[in-house]
Amino acid sequence: MTEEPELPGPAWTPAGGPAGAAPDRPIDHDLAFADEVVDPTPRPAPAPIPVRLRRSVTGWLASVRPRPRDLRADAIAGVSNAIASVPDGMAMALLVGVNPAFGLYSSFAGKIGGGLFSSTSLMVVTAAALAAGSVLEDVAPDERAGAVIALTLFVGILLIAVGLLRLGRYIRFVSRSVMVGFLTGIAVNIIFGQLPGLVGVEPDPGVAVQKAYYVAANLHEITVASALVGVGALAAMMLLGRTPLRLFGTLIAVVVTTAVVALAGLDDVRTVLDIGAIPTGFPPITLPPWPTLLNVDLMAGAAAIAAIILVQGAGVAESAPNPDGSPSSTNRDFIGQGAGNLVAGLFHGIPVGGSVSTTAINMAAGARSRWSAVFGGLWMLVILVALARWVEMVPLPTLSAVLIFAALMTIKPAVIAVVWKTSTTGKIAMTVTFVSTLALPIAAAVAVGVICSLVLQLNKEQRDFHLVRLVPVQGQFVERAAPTVLPDAQPVVLDVYGSLLYAGAKTLGARLPKPYGSSRPVVILRLRGRGSLGSTFFGVVAGYADELAAAGGRLYLSGLDPAMVDRFERSQQAEVRRKIAVFPATEVLGRSTLAALQDAQQWLAQPPDSPPDSPADSPPGPQDG
Repeated sequence: MTEEPELPGPAWTPAGGPAGAAPDRPIDHDLAFADEVVDPTPRPAPAPIPVRLRRSVTGWLASVRPRPRDLRADAIAGVSNAIASVPDGMAMALLVGVNPAFGLYSSFAGKIGGGLFSSTSLMVVTAAALAAGSVLEDVAPDERAGAVIALTLFVGILLIAVGLLRLGRYIRFVSRSVMVGFLTGIAVNIIFGQLPGLVGVEPDPGVAVQKAYYVAANLHEITVASALVGVGALAAMMLLGRTPLRLFGTLIAVVVTTAVVALAGLDDVRTVLDIGAIPTGFPPITLPPWPTLLNVDLMAGAAAIAAIILVQGAGVAESAPNPDGSPSSTNRDFIGQGAGNLVAGLFHGIPVGGSVSTTAINMAAGARSRWSAVFGGLWMLVILVALARWVEMVPLPTLSAVLIFAALMTIKPAVIAVVWKTSTTGKIAMTVTFVSTLALPIAAAVAVGVICSLVLQLNKEQRDFHLVRLVPVQGQFVERAAPTVLPDAQPVVLDVYGSLLYAGAKTLGARLPKPYGSSRPVVILRLRGRGSLGSTFFGVVAGYADELAAAGGRLYLSGLDPAMVDRFERSQQAEVRRKIAVFPATEVLGRSTLAALQDAQQWLAQPPDSPPDSPADSPPGPQDG
């Protein structure tokens, strides 16, 4: 028998692991194993909750304390982001189907709430209701004002809960293909839905596609003056978007078209005043009607809106690094946007979220701290008090143009092309979500996209499942194809690529080499980096151990995480544990597998009828239960 290489490293304890060894961390599979350094330093016990709460409050107060040297620059930047938010806020409210003043209330409240609590100091939280219009589409017009308050409050509560529970990392389970399909569908819905308003047509009720079809089928109903104003505003924004004035293109288009309509006396062009007067003075604090708080559809819609805000807020954080170099906290940004929604809801506003464009304006205007956003909210209050009568003169076709322009900017052909070319799974998920968004309510469309993505991902994991044999060569392992039938009295080391949860465990059971007809077959299954193994997997290996034992063989599990060793010991019956030798993982990659291989060779060297070695007599590491 060929002598096996000496196993270097720390001394082994009787329990079968290296002295002071820490649990293995999940890693990528490798061909030639290397060392992995694990920090054995114990972590200090967490501080009591009151102490942590006091530290959090103290840290927050320190982060929001204004610096006198920055106040002037922040106040000036606040003017720019407040003015830029006026047309966007009114347009978003128009999309929701409520008084445009609600969008202005959101822009004031979101800036202050988000500015005080967000981790990304230059982020501007303002009206962001691209999906809110679809959520409230089936709500009666006379009930929509109350419903939008409840919706905004629901969004705020969800965002704060996600941040406090540190669940931000789970947003990655909404795949990129689903989000691209969803946002593209929302954008197309807005374009089709605002087309009648752009050209002054009153369409029949229906979904956005039907409204666009109505315009195409009834061109004679187009109001020429409204079409000129709306199309002119859209063209101006698109042209200015290619110039240094692109950040203020929307504001310029609104101001110019409003002046043209007022000076030319175009009475057949509808304005904001035709929808409702903009109240002057401080926005009133309001609460939603009690029945709306029990509306399950609103809650589901709020979850979909919150998911969009989470993704877009993360994008804002990437585009606006903190001036002092401190890292942004994703979960604290979620809390900040949630606080903005709670404040907006109390002041009769629509949902808010981190805005890429307004944040860019804020940075371009010389903002230095979070107080630029707070000042922007305060300046918005000044606009509401002093300029409400001027805001009422804004033409509705211009606001439709603002929405269409925002929707066009949301569509990313390059990103769609990447998703389309990358994988069939992404292509199908994106297409299904896009079509669902056009035909179904927002919450249902997101659910369809996520379910489709998960099903396709599970199918992909099964196709990516790969079982290989590891052959020892000079103290290392080299991959070879896994055998279909086990050889006689020869250890076979197997490694697995792919998930071993649920269907993955069943796939493993189907692909493991069969011991039928073999004499004393031995299999060593390497499981390093598996942080979670379920009951399905343990059922599969228990059945496989029975098959090997029936042929006079034995099953080894190597590289098993200590937590999984403990789960195996607690969950399996003594009869099963006696048939499986377990070698826990160490900080040196490949050590436990080499130890299992040595133990298997020594076991095979014994006469078949002799009793097996006990764990203490075996080479380092085995635990036979």
